[in-house]
Amino acid sequence: MPSRVPRIAPSEITPPETYCNRRAFLAGAVAAGAALGSAGAAVIPARAGTPLHYAYDARDSVDALVDAPDQNRTPNTLEQISDYNNYYEFGTGKTDPAEYAGRLQTRPWNVAVGGEAEITGSFPLEEFLRPYALEERIYRFRCVEAWSMVIPWVGFPLAQMLTRFKPTSRAKYVVFETLYRPSQMPGQRVPILQWPYREGLRIDEAMNPLAFMVVGLYGRVLPNQNGAPLRLIVPWKYGFKGIKAIVRIAFTEVQPLTTWSQAAPDEYGFYANVNPNVPHPRWSQESERRIGNPFFHERQPTLMFNGYANEVAYLYKGMNLHRFF
Repeated sequence: MPSRVPRIAPSEITPPETYCNRRAFLAGAVAAGAALGSAGAAVIPARAGTPLHYAYDARDSVDALVDAPDQNRTPNTLEQISDYNNYYEFGTGKTDPAEYAGRLQTRPWNVAVGGEAEITGSFPLEEFLRPYALEERIYRFRCVEAWSMVIPWVGFPLAQMLTRFKPTSRAKYVVFETLYRPSQMPGQRVPILQWPYREGLRIDEAMNPLAFMVVGLYGRVLPNQNGAPLRLIVPWKYGFKGIKAIVRIAFTEVQPLTTWSQAAPDEYGFYANVNPNVPHPRWSQESERRIGNPFFHERQPTLMFNGYANEVAYLYKGMNLHRFF
């Protein structure tokens, strides 16, 4: 079984001015949540950058954040996180998403849920998010190209969502699909990948407490270039598993075809666990470069499962991780 998720105080991670502002913001947000009359309600403004109204269980400390297993725990700046992205729906360049994603309209937005579950249907985003109390978690995000960031995401555990829809015993996998809207996502006009983008997890992976549905970043609504209005973070896997702009979720009995494993099966496997012992065919994955450090700054060793082995290694006990990469 996994060990308890490690915790650290925000003052040990976040710059003091950010930390103090966050505490003041959360204090106001508690009052806002109480005014809603529902302890589980979460108010999600539409405009990127708008402060999120947290509603959380008062029994939990607002200081409870997940530790990013990093030699440098300080989060990257908002500018670094929002200006350097892989998001092929807007282009293949790292700065293309920041340049073009602003035209994407994220309201109205519906999320369809289907497959092997007792509760299915199409839900407006506000209704879809309403049952979840938001929390902040600081995760290290590692891209397959061997660069990494430490990011303070805001969202809720994926397991809460899965439980809500009551998957049946036949549900072995959960599949996610990105919005397909070439008029606002110019990268989709080019057949670099088979659109719409699809990703998936084994159901026990998806139920792990570290798997996280994201709606915000640095206490504010998620920028479009980072996957607004709803994206997935699976911190022990490479970044391409973190599907963005989710519009469809389905429970399936068979392992789904996913976009990158379909496009380049020798390079991108279904599992995509961070593993320094399994090189990409075109580069080593034994070390990584932290975004924000000088280019020639000393690289740091890649940690197995991105440093979250205590929490997730049990999921793969007995598996050949070279074969199931």
